[in-house]
Amino acid sequence: MSQTTDSKLDDAVISITDEARGVVVDALAQEPNGSELGLFIEVRGIEAGKFAYDLYFQATADVSDDDAVVTDGDVKVVVPAASIERLKGARLEWSTDNGGGLVMVNPNVPSASEVAPGVPEHVVAQGLEGPLAIRVVEVLEREVNPSIASHGGRADLVAIDEANGIAYLALSGGCQGCAMSRMTLSQGIEVSLRDNIVELTEVIDVTDHATGENPFYSN
Repeated sequence: MSQTTDSKLDDAVISITDEARGVVVDALAQEPNGSELGLFIEVRGIEAGKFAYDLYFQATADVSDDDAVVTDGDVKVVVPAASIERLKGARLEWSTDNGGGLVMVNPNVPSASEVAPGVPEHVVAQGLEGPLAIRVVEVLEREVNPSIASHGGRADLVAIDEANGIAYLALSGGCQGCAMSRMTLSQGIEVSLRDNIVELTEVIDVTDHATGENPFYSN
């Protein structure tokens, strides 16, 4: 028997609406071995200060004992163990925005230490609403991100020391873990920011480059 709309999966992990479930069922029907697959939902990292997600079909035979699993009608939903706490209370929906697609509505947000690792707590507490922060974001969106988008990169302001003019950035996409990211930051992003904002004294990369598609830092 199929669960009702927004019914809980595995007691507290995520819920899935009927419309989203229908989309998943239709997609599974297109797979040659759809009966052997489950919908895996996990947090792949943090982008622009928010959790980023991966949704994909994978063999249910790959499920580990620590994963959260439930059969919801014709769909077996799997949340890998590492993502369970980050997805508790989240809901998978179908959105008609931008041509339609599955979206995750998640009440959980990354902690300050996850978004801006190594940044002093008093700096993180300043938020991103100050005048300097607003100007940095404007330059990133107007000049920097369109430039690095050609190789799938993105730079986001995650914290700023307004008093001392220090901006803390996180790189994602093609820039995360890329061996050229140091050069991109120092010769591209930092130059662009400081050319436009004379009050900036320093730009610091707080990206976890040990993760991403091309990690080159080791822990």
